[in-house]
Amino acid sequence: MKTTIADRYQYITGMLDDMRLKDALPEIKEFLVRTNDWNLQNKVEEIETSYNYMLEYMRRNVDDPKRTEMYLKLLRDTFKVLDTSYLLHILSEGHYHLYLDALDELKRSEIQYTLEILLIELESYTGNYAVTGLLQTEDRDEKLDAVRRHHEEMQKIMFKRVWTTPFWTSDEAATARKMFGSALIHENDLCLFVSAVTISLMEFFDPRKLLLLFDVYRHENNQISQRALVGLVIMFQLYHVRMAFYPEITSRLALLNENERFGKDLNRVQIQLLRCKDTEKINRKMQEEIIPEMIKNANLHINPDEINEEDYNPEWTHNIENSPLGDKLREMSELQMEGADVYMSAFTHQKGYPFFRNINNWFYRFDKQHSSIVKILSKDIDGNVIDLILSSAFFCDSDKYSMLFTTLTMPANYRDTIFKQLSSQSMDELADEEQTGLMKKTMNSPRLISNQYIHDLYRFFKISPYKNDFTDIFKRPLLLHEYPVLKDIIYTPQLLHELVDFNFHKERYDEAVSIYNILIELGEDNAELYQKLGYCHQKLKDFDKALKAYQKADVLKPDSVWTNHHIATCYRIMTDHHKALSYYKKVEEVQPENRSLLYNTGSCLVELEQFDEAIHYFFKLDFIDPDNIRTWRAIAWCSFMIRKNEQAMKFYDKIIEKDGTAPDYLNAGHVAWRLGDMKKAIERYTRSCELSGSKALFLDLFNKDREYLVKNGINEYDIALVHDLI
Repeated sequence: MKTTIADRYQYITGMLDDMRLKDALPEIKEFLVRTNDWNLQNKVEEIETSYNYMLEYMRRNVDDPKRTEMYLKLLRDTFKVLDTSYLLHILSEGHYHLYLDALDELKRSEIQYTLEILLIELESYTGNYAVTGLLQTEDRDEKLDAVRRHHEEMQKIMFKRVWTTPFWTSDEAATARKMFGSALIHENDLCLFVSAVTISLMEFFDPRKLLLLFDVYRHENNQISQRALVGLVIMFQLYHVRMAFYPEITSRLALLNENERFGKDLNRVQIQLLRCKDTEKINRKMQEEIIPEMIKNANLHINPDEINEEDYNPEWTHNIENSPLGDKLREMSELQMEGADVYMSAFTHQKGYPFFRNINNWFYRFDKQHSSIVKILSKDIDGNVIDLILSSAFFCDSDKYSMLFTTLTMPANYRDTIFKQLSSQSMDELADEEQTGLMKKTMNSPRLISNQYIHDLYRFFKISPYKNDFTDIFKRPLLLHEYPVLKDIIYTPQLLHELVDFNFHKERYDEAVSIYNILIELGEDNAELYQKLGYCHQKLKDFDKALKAYQKADVLKPDSVWTNHHIATCYRIMTDHHKALSYYKKVEEVQPENRSLLYNTGSCLVELEQFDEAIHYFFKLDFIDPDNIRTWRAIAWCSFMIRKNEQAMKFYDKIIEKDGTAPDYLNAGHVAWRLGDMKKAIERYTRSCELSGSKALFLDLFNKDREYLVKNGINEYDIALVHDLI
């Protein structure tokens, strides 16, 4: 039932996005029937009446300078009615358990916490904690813990209050802005508030909350501003059409367009979100390739502390570095440096701790003062090592919590051993970085902050127990450059080049084609652009468009070996072997010993039945690469077609000895027959039939060669007789 309601809501929303107000209003009336909300029904009637008047005035050609303004207001009002009715539907149906539970919890609270009360509570935490910390009583630690727990309860209430309030009043919006101007509220609380606003907006569009994100984006604290930035990108993903109906939002975007950094920031976060789409592929590689390879190579892990330095064999390290494991580890390292989420698989099963049962904790920055962390740090654990782990630039906050909770479950001796191994050299490196300030600068960089926050979001939408109650933003397309509301901000060659380079190197060829065409519209006109456009089309198997792009590149940069080679390949795949051959010959002048070129040129000549010339290319290739069975097959077939049967048999014997297949035995049978050795021919045909799996499949292969057998002097009636000898 929930899906039916959601689908209906999305259907009507699509109508309004397309500005089909007349079509949408009857649908909304029907949608409202089961809500029994007369206020909403009256509002729809008012909207419909106003809209009909507007249409009538337009029909009569009445000049109305405020028509557009009025029309946008009607669209906004209709959206709000639709959103409100949708909320009533899901609440009455009782399917949205998480949302309903949050509402019930807030209603049952003895104090009805408004944003104003929460502001006071959050501001008081710093002072209460400082005063309690000065106490000299025996129960000081217990009182500090009580202060922490009360604060955490306020965080939970604040998150749920913001999340479950679909539309803010002007007073609530003002209180929210006041929070971000307060010097008393901890930055972690403000970060959590931003996440609550983002999650709330994902449920229901509220222009006041969206404008708050725009305001907070300019906050001086990077931790806070970057969360707002990520939230904005998600809102563009979800509501880019609707935003154009709100003048206050389009005005804000026009203002931000004057700040060159805004477009760059949007582009950066968009790429980071897109990169997360590769996380599942990285997980599979970790589980299926890297971890098994590490287990297999466990015997190569030599501890240099256990042997004298002079006895340490450098080949052991060399073996690892040059093994498949070494290649995969380097690949993972490169992905990690790019900002890819390479730790998801390691922490997927470490999210069952009580901490993660509170929805707000999935968005909470790592805090050593959190009550659950203080309990861990009170153990006999090396605090310096903890700082080392938590200062890592590669772990998101959610994984840092998981890491520490996991250490608590380890046997003490095992945990101490691990920490001891980390402490000496690693702590020296940490100390050096602290002296230079590099670590602090890195940890506070906007790029790193937004990337780690996105990893936190990925975990929430993919593995949290609440994932099914929310729209998974990582499954939705994200195309900022295609949203009209952002055209003035994103439509710049510099930003588009950054985006298309990412898509190209990640093999997202559909998206890359779209952006390359935009760059061409913007006046980009260089050979490399058309080469890459052609390459994308070729990978998408659209060879006609690939050829057009390559030919354009050839005009801009004539005689490019790379371009000519790819033009030839496209013509060959399109079976225009004459044109393919002409381009291969151009490339051959520059690269006479290119192996793939030699093979493809020979293949074109075979298709053109120019076997005498083709065999010269294959013999040249055999000289360069003398142990290639593919080349032997080509030589053997050409030899057969030019009636050099002894030569053909020599190569087929080599092929069969090395790795004969059903077609190899079939062709060897043809050659033996042509040489007059019928016994050997029948033996080879019989083996080919066995390898084919059935006589029907064998005869299908055989009959495809009938034309060539006849050309080589085999009697057509004898072919029918041979069929019955197999």
